[in-house]
Amino acid sequence: VAAIVRLFDLHHLRAVARMGELLAVIALVLGALSILADVGQPGRAIVNLFRYARPQSPFFGTFTLVISGYLFASLVYLYLDGRRDAAVCARTPSRLRWFHRLWAAGYGDTPKERERHARASYWLALSILPLLVTAHSTLGFVFGLQAGRSGWFSALQAPGFVVLAGVSGVGLLIVIAALARWAFGERERLGDAVFRWLANFLMVLSIVYLYFVVVDWLTATYAAPEHELRMSRAVFSGEYAPLYWLGLGALVVATIILFAQFATRRYALWPTVLAGVLVNVAAVAKRVVLVVPSQTHGSYLPYAPGVYAPTLVEYAIVLGLLALGALAYLHFAK
Repeated sequence: VAAIVRLFDLHHLRAVARMGELLAVIALVLGALSILADVGQPGRAIVNLFRYARPQSPFFGTFTLVISGYLFASLVYLYLDGRRDAAVCARTPSRLRWFHRLWAAGYGDTPKERERHARASYWLALSILPLLVTAHSTLGFVFGLQAGRSGWFSALQAPGFVVLAGVSGVGLLIVIAALARWAFGERERLGDAVFRWLANFLMVLSIVYLYFVVVDWLTATYAAPEHELRMSRAVFSGEYAPLYWLGLGALVVATIILFAQFATRRYALWPTVLAGVLVNVAAVAKRVVLVVPSQTHGSYLPYAPGVYAPTLVEYAIVLGLLALGALAYLHFAK
């Protein structure tokens, strides 16, 4: 979102650009930490990444593009975009004055510096968009290139990951912007035009992803092999059906809310925020339904269907990561 705001000079969304930049950085850090928690021995995992990494593997692209390249580019973009504000804050005595001076790094807000920052930010924004698509596509390839796993082998995995990342990210950005408007009383800067733009953007992404869901459902049920049908039955009408239909229902309701506002040209804040919450419920449900059923019911080997239930440790890791992200965001905002 921040890159699109910069490239297309969308004045209405400038107020949420910084929120999007910070959200990208924190989310990528949390993603890296979730992997470190998952491998169990992070030191050995990092060493082995350099010893045994294969550039042909989608996992290699996930680590290098997402955690390294995408995170580094987002950090640089956030640094450049906030340098002028840091210089302004550095003029005011406070406990964080040293930090603002460090961030400003001698920035004087001269015409030449403004021109240089604008040029650097433009090229960074131009590079971040293809990097974003490539990074989330490699995450999809981790699943989509596994021909021996029912429910995963699909050309839609890569674009599906890209679009669902947009759906989830824009939905969360709407919620954060609404909270900032309420907490800081920023009704002018975070006006109705901001939420109207974000709502329309989220509506388009949601419709595209619903199309992917329909295509995926037809492919998995129309003339699929026996193993695909077994996995599909577990998702659509079996033990994973409540979670699947909860996620799909949340996405459909959110899309209807957004489309109704678009069609009537009557936008309200609370339905837009509700849609932002619902699409994130749908994103979490979709991720669980993607990962688990293919491993419990999607084996091509003669194994009985498996069972999976998250442990208390897994719940604690997820809640801890979410709490850490919220703490980091609130600390930066303060």
